[in-house]
Amino acid sequence: MAESQQAVASSTGQGQSTTAWTAGIVAWLVPGGGHIFLGRWYRGLIIGLGIISMFALGLIFGGHLNSLANADPQNASAFLRVPPVIANFGTGIIYLVCSLFGIGFESKAALPTSEYGNTFLWVAGLLNYLAALDAFDIGIGRKP
Repeated sequence: MAESQQAVASSTGQGQSTTAWTAGIVAWLVPGGGHIFLGRWYRGLIIGLGIISMFALGLIFGGHLNSLANADPQNASAFLRVPPVIANFGTGIIYLVCSLFGIGFESKAALPTSEYGNTFLWVAGLLNYLAALDAFDIGIGRKP
């Protein structure tokens, strides 16, 4: 019975779709993890090290992570905080751990490199979104 269900799942692509979604979610949570999950160790390590390095450099340069915790919903400028939060949230578990321990949320605008740090943090998250999409495409069979 189980063999017939696997045959139906593989003929409809359901198993492939589940693998692709799992790879995409793992890739978002852990930078490079989706590619490693799919057996592409080299690509996963390069992506993971690149994104983690960008995140670390962003914090070292004095960048700060964004959150909506103190945003005033009555103020129109609160909407301007949403895109950076989405970009930061792209780093997955790294952002969640930093949020849990309160690391990186203090502004260091006095440092001359703080804007570079912010940009590094945003790009790390956006790059991780792209890596998650890449892992999904590989898992679904759209990309070799």
